Amino acid sequence: MVNALKKEISSLATVKGRRKLHAFMAEGTKCVLDTIESFRPRHIVATEGWLQSHELPRAAHDCIITANLGEIKQISCMTLAPEVVAVYELPDEPIFCPESLTGKLVVALDCVQDPGNLGTIMRTADWMGIDTILASVDTADCFNPKVVQATMGAISRVKVVYGDLPAMLGALSADMPVYGTFLNGENLYTNPLSAAGVVVMGNEGKGISDAVARCVTSRLLIPSFPPGATTSESLNVATATAIVLAQFRSKFFAK
Repeated sequence: MVNALKKEISSLATVKGRRKLHAFMAEGTKCVLDTIESFRPRHIVATEGWLQSHELPRAAHDCIITANLGEIKQISCMTLAPEVVAVYELPDEPIFCPESLTGKLVVALDCVQDPGNLGTIMRTADWMGIDTILASVDTADCFNPKVVQATMGAISRVKVVYGDLPAMLGALSADMPVYGTFLNGENLYTNPLSAAGVVVMGNEGKGISDAVARCVTSRLLIPSFPPGATTSESLNVATATAIVLAQFRSKFFAK
């Protein structure tokens, strides 16, 4: 593999590089196999052994580059070099369409900056049947290699729409509730949740910003147990998202 290509692929670890080359990378067998049918491949860099034991779709055959683990390590963002790295064309940015969200359960992220958290939230949303996430412009890039890896393939099915979050929330149908998690909210487990709406999750350290909080119509609290006991100061945002979404979806099974 020539040095120019190594440098090009390595640059995809940064937002600037991804935007300049209009591409992103996926690493490891599961991640590549879960995404290769959903995005247009530009390069598939893999060891000869990996290529012999895995069948790729015809569209990827002209993109294959054979490399050894040492070469792959030079372009990989993972601690241990994987046997395959895929470089895909960036898809078109999804357009915010409030009408299409009516009647759906949607996640909104206010400045969630940790790539691992974003990837895990996308994976959780996929599991919970949520296909759209609204995100503030200062939320982590969903095509960051660490995010892509953490989604475990969910990036193929969950789209992240970036923009002015207060404006997007304000453009939603008036009968679509906007929920947010706060320390002064109502108990998540006793609050009458709706089947559709927006669940806002805030920044890892600061929570939901004042501008976004003004768009929230129902404040929720995830209570700790047992009541009154000393516990951790707060929950990880990805963990909190999973708890909240599970409670929303539990209504589907309620008699």
